[in-house]
Amino acid sequence: MIAFETHPERYRHWQLSIDGRVATLTLDVDEAGGLAPGYELKLNSYDLGVDIELYDAIQRLRFEHPEVAAVVMTSAMDRVFCAGANIPMLKGSSHDHKVNFCKFTNETRNAIEDASANSGQAYICMINGTAAGGGYELALACDEILLIDDGSSAVSLPEVPLLAVLPGTGGLTRVVDKRHVRRDRADFFCTTGEGLRGKRALEWKLVDALVPRSKLDETVGTRTAARVETSDRPADGQGIELTPLTREISDTELAYPNLTITLDRDARTATFTVRAPADAPPADLAGIHALGVDFWPLAVARELDDAILHLRFNETEIGTWVFRTEGDGELVAAHDATLLEHGDNWLVREITLYLRRTLKRIDVSARSLLALIEPGSCFTGTLLELALAADRSYMLDGNFEDAGSNNPPATIRATAMNFGPLDMCTGLTRLQSRFYGDDDALAAVEAEAGNDLDAADAEEHGLVTFAPDDIDWEDEVRLAIEARAAFSPDALTGMEASLRFPGPETIESKIFARLSAWQNWIFQRPNAVGDGGALELFGTGKQPEFDRRRV
Repeated sequence: MIAFETHPERYRHWQLSIDGRVATLTLDVDEAGGLAPGYELKLNSYDLGVDIELYDAIQRLRFEHPEVAAVVMTSAMDRVFCAGANIPMLKGSSHDHKVNFCKFTNETRNAIEDASANSGQAYICMINGTAAGGGYELALACDEILLIDDGSSAVSLPEVPLLAVLPGTGGLTRVVDKRHVRRDRADFFCTTGEGLRGKRALEWKLVDALVPRSKLDETVGTRTAARVETSDRPADGQGIELTPLTREISDTELAYPNLTITLDRDARTATFTVRAPADAPPADLAGIHALGVDFWPLAVARELDDAILHLRFNETEIGTWVFRTEGDGELVAAHDATLLEHGDNWLVREITLYLRRTLKRIDVSARSLLALIEPGSCFTGTLLELALAADRSYMLDGNFEDAGSNNPPATIRATAMNFGPLDMCTGLTRLQSRFYGDDDALAAVEAEAGNDLDAADAEEHGLVTFAPDDIDWEDEVRLAIEARAAFSPDALTGMEASLRFPGPETIESKIFARLSAWQNWIFQRPNAVGDGGALELFGTGKQPEFDRRRV
C-alpha cells in the first residue's frame, strides 16, 4: 500500500532548510530509496516517493512557515540537477501506476504555481547542472529559472526522441503557454535529445538568466530579496503544524474523524460520507489559529486529499465514487461565512486554497462520480461542490416511507463559496461549468443563494440530475451504479474527462485534459511499451522498432 503522509524528519530525497524569509529545497535523491524494488534512483531521478516528499514540503511551507516568501529549489549533486522520472521505474510499472504517477506529479507542480500565484510564496529554480525531462519540468513550475553558465549545464525535454512518450508533467504546455517559447523553436527543443545550454537556452526563453558559478550566491540572494519585497506573507506569522492524520484502514473501509469511505468490491464503488462540523466555527481569527488542523474546513480538506490519493493508487478497480453527506447544513454555511469573512488572513486563505486544490483532484480523477442527496444530508456551500462535481446527482423527493413524516426532506443550499473561491482548473466555478452558455440559469441559482431548496426546486433550477421519490429511488440509484460498472472503464474515463470541463482552457486544464489524455494513450502503444518499444529498450543499446503508421 502506498501512503502519502510523511514528515521532513523522514525525508530521504529532499533537504528543507529555512533562513528567515527564504526556504531552500535541495534535491538529494537516495539512490537506494526507491518506492519499490527493481531500480536505483541514479542522477537525482525520481519516482513517486520523491514527489510525495516534495508535495509534503510544499504543504508545510504554506501552512507551517507563513514567514517564507521565497523558495529556492536546487540540487545537492555537482553538475546534475535532476534527470527526470526514473526510466527503469517507468518500465517496470503498471499502466495505471504510470498514469497516476504523472497525474500526481502534475498536481504537485500545480501546487507550486498555486503558491506563487495566490499565496505570495515565489519559487526560484537554480539549475546547477543538467536538467532533463521531468527535471526541467520541475523547473518550469517555478517563477524563475536560473542556469549555471559553465558550458555543460543544459535543459532538455528528450522524451519524444529517446522514449517515444511525452514529457509527463506538463512540459509541452508550459514551454509554449507559460514561457512563451516560439512553437517552431519548441518543436526543435522537444525533438533533440541533447537539449540546449547557455546563450541559446536564454535566447529561446527556456531559462531566465545565466549565472557564473562564482556569482551564484549573490544572484540567488538578489532574486529572493526582490521576491520577499513584493510578498504579502506575514513576516511575523505563526504557522500551524500539519500533524499526522487520524485514519483507520480495513479491507472495506477508510475511517477519518470527518469522513468515512465504504468499499463495495462487488459493485466496484467507494461511498464517501462527509460529516458536517459538530460545532459552530470560532468567533475570531485567534480561535481559528488555535484550532489549527482541527478547524473543520482544513480537517475535511486534508482527509479528502489523503483519501482521494489512497483510492487512486491503491484501489484502481473501484471505478465509481458515490458522495453522501450528513449533519447540519447550517453549521457548514457558518464555516463558509467564516472563511469568507476572514479571507484576507494568510491561514484562512491557505485553507480555502487547499479546499480548492482538493476539489480539483476530484475533477481530474478517472472515476465515475455520483452524488446521493437524501434526508439528513448537508449539501450546503463547500459540500455542495461535491454534488456539483459529480457526473450525475440524485435527490430524494420527499422522505423514505419507513423514516416517518417528521423527518425533514432533503435540501441543498448554495453559499457565496459556490460562486468564486472554489473554481475549477478552467477558471470557471462548477456552477458556471454546469450552466455554461446559460447565464439566465446561473443568475437564477445565484438569486437563491442562502436559501434551502427542496428536490422540486433543485430540479427546477438544474442543480440535480434526477429527483425520484421513495418508490423509484432504490432502483434508479442501483441501475446507475450497475450501468457504470458494466461500461468500458476506458470509454468512461474519456467521456467524463471531456464532459467535466466545458468552456475555456487554461495551462492547467490543457495539461490534464489534453496532454495527460495523449500520454495515457501513448503509454499503451507498442511504439513506447511494446517488446521493441523505445521505453522498453532504453539503456540497452538496441534501436526501437516502430509501427510507422500515423494513427
